[in-house]
Amino acid sequence: MERNEGLGDFLRARRAALDPQQLGIRDAAPRRVPGLRREELAALAGVSVDYYTRLEQGRPITPSEAVLDALADALQLDPAERSYLHAVARRPATSRRRTPRTVQKVRPGVHALLARLGDTPAFVLGRRTDILASNRMARALLADFGAMPVRDRNAVRWVILDEAARSLFAQDWEKAASMFVGTLRMDAARHPDDTRTAELVGELSMKSDRFLRWWAGQKVVEPSHGTKTLHHPIVGRLTLRTEALTFPGDPDQTLFTFLADPGSPSDEALTVLSAWATDHARSDASTPDTSKTPRTTPYA
Repeated sequence: MERNEGLGDFLRARRAALDPQQLGIRDAAPRRVPGLRREELAALAGVSVDYYTRLEQGRPITPSEAVLDALADALQLDPAERSYLHAVARRPATSRRRTPRTVQKVRPGVHALLARLGDTPAFVLGRRTDILASNRMARALLADFGAMPVRDRNAVRWVILDEAARSLFAQDWEKAASMFVGTLRMDAARHPDDTRTAELVGELSMKSDRFLRWWAGQKVVEPSHGTKTLHHPIVGRLTLRTEALTFPGDPDQTLFTFLADPGSPSDEALTVLSAWATDHARSDASTPDTSKTPRTTPYA
């Protein structure tokens, strides 16, 4: 039986993030490492020190739902982290099968929905944060993902390695990048033996110290909603509300939308950007493509 190193790494990272003083633990002896000691965490969770130690060591143990909930309470996990804890603890400890390289497809109805959203930028995020589809406003606001090589149509790779993405998110770049890294980690827990995920993590670990630090920090994110401030090269600063909606029957596909408050400067900026995108599309249509390989894209 194989060790569950993912569970051990997560428990250690979350234990180290706890503040003993905030939990009412006072100890005159200096601590060699940040966070709680193993025996302190085990006491809070109501499990033996030996049992908790074996979990952190990644021993082939399958903890019960009650134990996982007790650990989540003791570690003060948020809902996304709780979900991750349960997912990573359920990894099979026997010989694992590699996940086949299947291609995700977006339903025709979802493509139609993207087109109907009009001036609302929207895209569909799939497995390992791959960008599966985007409408014309998302391409104008963020990037023309359809023009990229297939392997580059990935949110984590784009936001971390593309200088244009760093400029677009400006002061929000670290927040946006770490969010996508946390989303990738959640996907990795749900699909632990996906070879493409392993390849992506390996590539970004070599190319980005920030990614390596965030990945080691065990941050976990389930996208829901928020606010993004963007600095677009054509229309300037925009403050947009984001919503993330998972499709019923397909938890591995999430629709992201970017909305401006009605009548706000950002709303006006999106209107200008929409006009620019329309003119740009007409210009492209009137210019013959003389390249040997025509550009194709599956996106709406």
